Amino acid sequence: MTQAFLLAFGVILLAELGDKSQLMALAFAARYPARVVIVAVSIATLIVHAGSVLLGSAFALAIPTQAIQIVAGLAFFAFAAWTMRGDSLGEAEEDRAAKSGRWALVTIGTAFFLAELGDKTMLATITLATTEEPIGTWLGSTVGMVAADALAILIGSILGTRMPERAIKVFASAAFVVFGVILIVEALHLV
Repeated sequence: MTQAFLLAFGVILLAELGDKSQLMALAFAARYPARVVIVAVSIATLIVHAGSVLLGSAFALAIPTQAIQIVAGLAFFAFAAWTMRGDSLGEAEEDRAAKSGRWALVTIGTAFFLAELGDKTMLATITLATTEEPIGTWLGSTVGMVAADALAILIGSILGTRMPERAIKVFASAAFVVFGVILIVEALHLV
């Protein structure tokens, strides 16, 4: 189990550096409390990587990534519009939601879950799980990804305290559009 954990940790940590979900973590941390972002990232990663390990362990032959990536790409366009639209709840309600973390947790977790479906870290985890011990692979891949994203969350939370709200909205919306385009382009290249 230790060997599988260390191998998965290293592979996924390296694969995640500079990945779109790491950039998403930075964008979310500029807007939401760092602890909420890290919890959401951790939950989404645990779920996606558990599924990846199950698929890899069952010797899955193929994953229908094209359709998933297109749907995820379109979802990112919706996240961009939602981010720019902003305060439809009203200032007091939005502040309460951001402080409680309930809506932020759902938004961030959903975004990460969608972004990771068919992503290189998911595929790498599936591949590792075909030859390595499943629990070690699952935990190692999850910790590797969360560690890489934690770096981005730290940077995002520092930037978020020094940037005006409008700049954060524009940056986050632009990032979501970029992620959406990347996912759709990747899906269309799979044809």
